[in-house]
Amino acid sequence: MTDAARLKATIYVGGLDTAVTSRTLADAFLPFGEIVDVSLPKPEAPSSTDPHRGFGYVEFEVPGDAKEAIDNMDQSELYGRIIKVAAAKPQKESNEGLGSKTAIWEQEGWLAKYAVSDEDRLAAEQSKVESNVRPEDPMQGLEGLDVAGPKPE
Repeated sequence: MTDAARLKATIYVGGLDTAVTSRTLADAFLPFGEIVDVSLPKPEAPSSTDPHRGFGYVEFEVPGDAKEAIDNMDQSELYGRIIKVAAAKPQKESNEGLGSKTAIWEQEGWLAKYAVSDEDRLAAEQSKVESNVRPEDPMQGLEGLDVAGPKPE
């Protein structure tokens, strides 16, 4: 199965109680179709005593089963807590966006979006210099007028 097809067949389940295990999650979603994999990500902190981070992923064999599970299980109750069930999103690469170990301006996507060519930089500096020159006063030559409106003849 391709990664795109696997993603369509995978659902996100959030708001899980700490008592929920992979087995109970699989049992809860089994009525909707054949389950390929259940994962409950562990906390990143080594000192944490929690068995998982409060969410998990359930991968079905058929993408239609995943859609059915989302439609029926979203906002339902599991172990006394309301759970959120939605389509899983692709995982971001560890070197992209917030939480990355490289500076944002060193990332290829950022440069493609925000890089400024030397030509554009020179044009911006030129316009800045030109804007410092005082423009002609538009009120110049109107000192003799003391009546508003057209000139009477």
